[in-house]
Amino acid sequence: MDTQAVRTRLLMRREELQTRASRASADLRHESDPLSADFAEQVTQRESDDVLGAISESAQQELRLLQAALRRLEEGRYTTCAVCGEAIEEERLQAVPYTDRCRTCAEGTRRPPGSAPPRKG
Repeated sequence: MDTQAVRTRLLMRREELQTRASRASADLRHESDPLSADFAEQVTQRESDDVLGAISESAQQELRLLQAALRRLEEGRYTTCAVCGEAIEEERLQAVPYTDRCRTCAEGTRRPPGSAPPRKG
């Protein structure tokens, strides 16, 4: 795996998300569009604020995940599952570059060591 390419991809995504979060925050503060004096218009603006808040929170959450992925990359743990210690599939890392779990652990289908298989019937 080309770690420099991965790092570049993560940094580009981080920049994109920081811009999105910054714009959403500015819109939430109504910096360029103050609240209307019309009550009906205020209701619409408040509904938009709810959507902007969700966008901002989603961007902030993904930013936290990206920062953690960048740390794991620097520490040489980027491709190692945080749960089982096995390698994370490259296809999974391509699809979800900030993941810290292999497909099996992410799906919750891996049994803990020493556990019995599920009973049938």
